[in-house]
Amino acid sequence: MGYYIQGPTLGKAEAIIRQYNALQMSPEEALKALKAGSGVVCVVENGMFDAAAFCYDEEEFDAFNDPHDLRPKTWLVMNLKKAKELSEFNR
Repeated sequence: MGYYIQGPTLGKAEAIIRQYNALQMSPEEALKALKAGSGVVCVVENGMFDAAAFCYDEEEFDAFNDPHDLRPKTWLVMNLKKAKELSEFNR
């Protein structure tokens, strides 16, 4: 794990939606979009800050979708090329 999108400390999901036309979806819908070739971002609320993680494959998706992790999460689907660029994904 480790490809993150920078932005405001809080309200990161809303900023990504507004700036990059991302769509908020359920985890199930986001997984389908990932398999179809879209960019998937999981924004995790950590109290003092939000972390927006680029889920570049199903293993990464599963790590963020762990049912034992009870932190609030917002699942976003966006243009894959833009998600890679914003997260500096280098694979």
